[in-house]
Amino acid sequence: MDDLRDDDYWRLLELRTGLRKFERWSRQQAAKAGLTPAHHQLLLAIRGHPDKQGPTITDVADYLQIQHHSVVGLIDRAVDAGLCQRAADNDDARVIRLSLTRNGRQRLRSLARVHYEELARLGPQMQRLWTGLGRPT
Repeated sequence: MDDLRDDDYWRLLELRTGLRKFERWSRQQAAKAGLTPAHHQLLLAIRGHPDKQGPTITDVADYLQIQHHSVVGLIDRAVDAGLCQRAADNDDARVIRLSLTRNGRQRLRSLARVHYEELARLGPQMQRLWTGLGRPT
C-alpha cells in the first residue's frame, strides 16, 4: 500500500527540479566570475566555516562531500590561482587551516550577492514546496 499521494510525488519532483535549476544557474554564475563550480564551493566552505582560524582539509572534504585526496587537488589548484592559502594551525602545526586571499574574498562576495538575490526571488516558490515536506498529505 502506498501512503503517498500524487501531490506528494509532484512536490518532490518540483523541489528536485528547483534545486537542479538553481544548481545549474549557480554553475553559470561561477563561470561568469572566472571560477569553476568546485572552486566556488571551496571558497564558500572556507568563508562560511565558523572557526575563525579557518577550516581544515577534513572540514572542507565534509562540506563538499568529496574524498580527502580530491580536496587536496582542488586546494592546490585554488592556491595556484591565488584564491586561498594554507597555514599551520595555531595550536597544532600538523593541522593545516585554509583562508581566502583578497582575490578569493572579492570573487566570493560578488557571487554571494547574486546568489542571495536569486534565492530571494525563488524564496516564495521554494517555501511553498517545503511546506508539508516530511509528512505526506
